Amino acid sequence: MGIENRIFNKDLLSKITTADEAAKLIKDGMIVGASGFTPCGYPKCVPLALAKRIKEGEKIRIGLYTGASVGVELDEALAEVNAISKRLPYQTGKIINKRINDGDMLYLDIHLSQSAQQLRYGFLGKMDVCIVEAVCIMENGGIVPSTSVGNTPTFIQEADKVIVEINTSQPMELVGMSDIFIPADPPVRHPIPITDVSQRIGTPYMPCDPRKIVAIVECDITDKTRPLGALDEESKAMASHLIDFLKSVYGNKLPPLQSGVGDVANAVMAGLVHSDFENLKCWTEVIQDSMLDLIDIGKLTAVSGTSLSPSPDGLKRFYDKIKEYRNKIVLRPQEISNNAEMARRLGVVAMNTALEVDIYGNSNSTHMFGTRMVNGIGGSGDFSRNAGLTVMLTPSVAKRGAISRVVPHVAHYDHTEHEIHVIVTEQGVADLRGLDPKEKVPVIIEKCAHPDYRDMLWDYYNRAKKEVGGHIPMLLDEAYSWHVRFNETGTMKM
Repeated sequence: MGIENRIFNKDLLSKITTADEAAKLIKDGMIVGASGFTPCGYPKCVPLALAKRIKEGEKIRIGLYTGASVGVELDEALAEVNAISKRLPYQTGKIINKRINDGDMLYLDIHLSQSAQQLRYGFLGKMDVCIVEAVCIMENGGIVPSTSVGNTPTFIQEADKVIVEINTSQPMELVGMSDIFIPADPPVRHPIPITDVSQRIGTPYMPCDPRKIVAIVECDITDKTRPLGALDEESKAMASHLIDFLKSVYGNKLPPLQSGVGDVANAVMAGLVHSDFENLKCWTEVIQDSMLDLIDIGKLTAVSGTSLSPSPDGLKRFYDKIKEYRNKIVLRPQEISNNAEMARRLGVVAMNTALEVDIYGNSNSTHMFGTRMVNGIGGSGDFSRNAGLTVMLTPSVAKRGAISRVVPHVAHYDHTEHEIHVIVTEQGVADLRGLDPKEKVPVIIEKCAHPDYRDMLWDYYNRAKKEVGGHIPMLLDEAYSWHVRFNETGTMKM
């Protein structure tokens, strides 16, 4: 089906143009919003055309706002030519990450559920242009998103101009999978009228005034989703420990599940395939391969998220069976999928990953050695602060055992002991519910730390308790020495 057959408002046919011409609408200093949440549903042709202009000598730097991380044609292409002055609210990619840590790019790390509202409030400046990947444009100007929703409905609402990329590689069967609802802002906000994962309350398209659409570009570049790692023994052990724990807490009936992005999160969900749990539901951000597996065997009856995020093979499987999957999947704006009200109402089990945890139950999921940004907090904080049960997963060690991921104090605090109920490593499960910080110490050390580091952790804690005491004993002069333990020869410095 050609692009003309995907534009049902025939007055907009005159807006069809090339990516090069559309890219000329983006000027130096603009704030540009783009669709996309993980490498799904993001614009491709126009960002590549913009990067080409800059390579040819034009000086353009923009603020780039998205739903979360996006694909290489957007983030990496623009980062390569140093075209991004400020990025938010989440990112991945080697080039863009280096730009941030080298100081070439400002990065605002925001809870994903809050970013749309902050834009509407004016906290983030005025959005000039929004670039949207779409399946089609409805007669009323409404734009049907492709494989993600993210922040795009609010971007369309707030931007002065809208550029639409109609991606003909995205099947028309995606029409009807999204449920678009933008809540009113306080003080006139009403409760979100959802009490079940599969419930729909909005429209299948993102409302848009047709007069805002200044360019429509045909694109056929596919989503560049990321391969998932093989299910290693470490991940399988974490999944097994957690599933056994969930059985002990909930019996055979689980609340809706939330699972973060990546290999560990996918492994945990994959562990449910061979479990005794039935009639599962997910209220989450992203739909990964293991959720498709659970749908295939009839264990997952409904999943609500804001984006697909499967592997390349998983995305092909989704397209091959799209008519079946779309009956079980609802894609919503991220301020709904990650909403605190919904996480609390449904009592979700939130399962996210950490770079490191400490003996008092705090977690760091964003900063290496406390200073270098990895990706960002993403949506984990949205769920961890509001879930019925909050679980943090991490291997007990990194660098083949050279570094403990269980430390005396995390080098950066983004998920605190106030909200984390459970920590899981391949060693076991630390159930922290109802425990004072000092009561958590033996549970975390003995259940989650690697045996090679338990004596060192006990030594630190006992000295800290004796020398300084307090509610959370901390030896400031050595609290962070665990993060810098190797000299040039690789020997430990303790």
